[in-house]
Amino acid sequence: MVNIKKKLSNIYKNLVITLFKIIYGKIIFVEKPQKDKEILVEEIKDENLRGPDNLKYLIFKIKNGRIYTDFVENVAIISGNRIVDKISYQQIKGEIKSAKYNSVLYKGTPYIKKKIKGNVLSLTQGASGHKNYFHWLYDILPKIEICSKNYDLDKIQYFYLSSLKEYQKSTLELLGFEKMKIIDANKNRHIQASEIICSEHPWYKNGFILEEAKKLPEWIVKWINQSFINHKKEFDCNDKIFIDRSESSFAHCQIQNNNEIKEFLKNKGFTSYKVGQLPFQNQIYLFNNAKIIIGAHGAAFANLAFCKKNTKIVEIKPKSHPNFVDQQIAKFNDLNFNLIQTNDVDIKNKKEGDIILDTSILNQFL
Repeated sequence: MVNIKKKLSNIYKNLVITLFKIIYGKIIFVEKPQKDKEILVEEIKDENLRGPDNLKYLIFKIKNGRIYTDFVENVAIISGNRIVDKISYQQIKGEIKSAKYNSVLYKGTPYIKKKIKGNVLSLTQGASGHKNYFHWLYDILPKIEICSKNYDLDKIQYFYLSSLKEYQKSTLELLGFEKMKIIDANKNRHIQASEIICSEHPWYKNGFILEEAKKLPEWIVKWINQSFINHKKEFDCNDKIFIDRSESSFAHCQIQNNNEIKEFLKNKGFTSYKVGQLPFQNQIYLFNNAKIIIGAHGAAFANLAFCKKNTKIVEIKPKSHPNFVDQQIAKFNDLNFNLIQTNDVDIKNKKEGDIILDTSILNQFL
């Protein structure tokens, strides 16, 4: 019975894909496309903003362009029936790929197209950019800064994003976009606008995301600090912080003996915080006020951009987790960064977390 339902579901999906290909046409990828009069490409003018390997950022303006997103791993920017490389986004099993791997090339654009009269700044990036605090701050918001160098953002009529969480609304309001009009990318997976404006990703190019983390440009860390540090909101908090990551829905970088670690650190004068439950401006203050921060690798460490010089950081993660982006942020912000790498946990026990930390080892870093 299950197999029959699965077969019927696949037949239905294929019929939908075929139907929408008939309606909107087949999308193609061209390795070396001829110049397209509908696409204007500009280098940004600011010499202080550079991507990995000191490359100049490019801003694309596409007349009557389309955007399609599966809201997970693919965002296709389309001119005519051709997917536009460099600004389309493909994250396939943790690897950033060329547009020739985008799902629209075989699935098409199987959603009703919403037509927009006016210009649209595309900031969508699939699931990571909308669900994750770190990626919002370091991937999405810097695109606004990049585009502002060549384009008057007051003339932007719509921003293409998902429905926003409170911290996302707060960051946009603090940047001066409290009255922006948003087209919800989750509800409108396929749009066409009079003009699409978008930039390249600020630091991902091609390769595995965890390796791309090493390419994070210094200007992004400095810009995040300068944009928000003066908006911190003071509240009663400790300057010795343990980041309690147990609130996260992700299984990786969870401490199995989290309660033991919390109790151990409490006896050392620390307070535990579920950072994601704090308003954005309180998060800024918490990290800016801290003298020492301890925690398992996670999105809360995005706030290292707000720490004072020489703040002591102790990050905990398994040896098998190769993400060193927090180390980069700490380096750019002149922090006293320390890393505890734990032995891999038996796969059978990973449901409870992939970190088991000995308090005697942690004590060496206090």
